[in-house]
Amino acid sequence: MTSTTQPIDPLYNPKLRPIIDKIIEDNIDLDGGLMVVLNNLQSKIGFLSAPMQEYVAECLSIPVSKVHGVVSFYSFFTTVPRGKHVIKFCIGTACYVGGITQMVDKAKQMLGIEPGQTTSDGMITLEVCRCVGACSQAPVVVVDEVNNGRMKPAKFTKVIEKVLNDEAAA
Repeated sequence: MTSTTQPIDPLYNPKLRPIIDKIIEDNIDLDGGLMVVLNNLQSKIGFLSAPMQEYVAECLSIPVSKVHGVVSFYSFFTTVPRGKHVIKFCIGTACYVGGITQMVDKAKQMLGIEPGQTTSDGMITLEVCRCVGACSQAPVVVVDEVNNGRMKPAKFTKVIEKVLNDEAAA
């Protein structure tokens, strides 16, 4: 895919649209159905694009601002596709004081991307998050939902290398 080609939005993808419709249909009448719908869409599709948010609002007969408010409030939702592997850096106070910025700098150096970006091969996305609730293990880096605590730059280098090597072996 060239840089000028944009992937089709999941809402307009004939393979994904039935999944989206089924999730909405199955949960439309639930109390708190919006959160269930968004969680299931995030899980099955991987992200919640603006057109998908508008579609959910229309189907649930609620304002799109409410859908967007929920999506933007909760950090586990994303509006853009993530890489196959997600590396999150906790920037809560304990992790920040513990030196998490060194791990962010090392990741930027090794992967050539900034937090919020994905490698060109779609393998790794870097993100920052507020707190992962593991302050006693600071600084913490979360790799594919697994906490890696007491991180140091040399140890972090091995974490990234393991992700890359595991992927190459697959």
